[in-house]
Amino acid sequence: MIRRRHVCRDVEGFDLLDGVEGHVRLCLSEINQTFDRSVDDLINRRALVNYEERVVVRASTVLLQYKDMGCLVSTPKDTVGNRRRPSNIGEVSVYVPGLRIPKPVDFSHSLGDHLSKSLVERLSALRTRIVVIAGQEGPTITRTRRRTQHGGSTLADLLQALEDYLPVLLGLMKDGSQLQHKVQFVWVNQEDDAKETTMSNAWYEVLSVLHLMAMLSLSQANLLLLPRTSTDGHQPKVSEESRRASVDIFLKAAGHLDCAVRHVLPQLPNELKRNLPVDLAEGVLRALCLQALGQGVDIQLGMAIDSTKATLAVKRRLACEMVKYWQQAQDNIMNLPLLNGWGEKHKLFVKWKYAEAKAAAYYYHGLILDEGNTEKFHGMAVAALQAADEYFKESKKACEAFNAAPPLSRNPPLWGTMKYLSEKIPKDTSSKVRINRDLYSYQKIMETAPTLPDFALALKPDEYQLPSVDPSWNMEQTNRGATAPNQLRNDRK
Repeated sequence: MIRRRHVCRDVEGFDLLDGVEGHVRLCLSEINQTFDRSVDDLINRRALVNYEERVVVRASTVLLQYKDMGCLVSTPKDTVGNRRRPSNIGEVSVYVPGLRIPKPVDFSHSLGDHLSKSLVERLSALRTRIVVIAGQEGPTITRTRRRTQHGGSTLADLLQALEDYLPVLLGLMKDGSQLQHKVQFVWVNQEDDAKETTMSNAWYEVLSVLHLMAMLSLSQANLLLLPRTSTDGHQPKVSEESRRASVDIFLKAAGHLDCAVRHVLPQLPNELKRNLPVDLAEGVLRALCLQALGQGVDIQLGMAIDSTKATLAVKRRLACEMVKYWQQAQDNIMNLPLLNGWGEKHKLFVKWKYAEAKAAAYYYHGLILDEGNTEKFHGMAVAALQAADEYFKESKKACEAFNAAPPLSRNPPLWGTMKYLSEKIPKDTSSKVRINRDLYSYQKIMETAPTLPDFALALKPDEYQLPSVDPSWNMEQTNRGATAPNQLRNDRK
């Protein structure tokens, strides 16, 4: 049985004119403090979900009332839907180019004459939950393991809110319905120069939701891959469990982005595609998908380095595959107008990781070539190791440029693949090269470097499919069908 608790909330100083977000926080606080959350008790859970939706509908109504009054624009304290760019994003293992934030939408105004009140309120409730969490926590959600009052994480709550919203949203496109063009969806951009983009197309909303889901997954991976101080007092490290979990998350993020490119973008007319913000441009979506796969292979390479059973051939193959992922990512992103802070930093991240991947690939290629018994193989090995050394130096410069670009960032303590290679590449290169390296310029080294082997890419995105339309839409059609004859009889009277 659900137990009612006394809600004690300090709301002194709550100003109706500039406290919209405070009101929403109070509404959500009621959800968390009024009920015991019991995942095991299905009855409690269903009752809680229904209560959440009612409370968030109330919050949604308040948001839209103040929006109509102009308060959401004129009040400097408001943060719902603003483009807030932090000056420093802290330690970065996985780059996330900001989170696009949805702005409030009045479903009742657009759909009130076409859908039942309960379905309109459900759409409003589900989307408002996303607006609130993303608007309040967006600037910090990628940096910290924020916890909610009921013990979950803010990041996980936002992901769940998006997953709950998507099946209901997809009903707007059911059977080619024209309802998909009735609502103006507004999202705040991060990489595009335009602050926000508004489109009256529900497929744009689906595309935005999938993009945000992928960015949240990358954020999860980043948190997992930041080294933590071990209990034994040794250097900070990333556990094997976290590394394995991050690979699954990378594949999940890649699956969302792959679905966006292959199944959602084709639904948009060409004119709308041209007007999409650069955040959602096909090249950026593909680059992010390839980035996720490239970082997944990087983790696999690190685990292979730690394994006594992994051969040089296995390590070289992984490193060469990593090169191909990052090369394709760079090809997709290099000609796009990514000029502001997030966008320029995105390009620098890809450049940095591409150079790192080439350093690793040439290093392992050089070691395998050095196993040959002829002078020719030895010369090719020397050239490959020299190239690895040059690309390693290039990657360090690219890393410095990335961290210096706004918003500022910094490297976590070295671990995994690059910790190993930062020690091995300079050492092995100097020991293998018997000649005066001053005689060789960067250009000469790159001209003589042997071609890397070409391996098929093994890591693929998860096969993500859009969910089925929520059953509430079937009820909607049934109810509409039942009321139509009654309405016809009334019209004849």
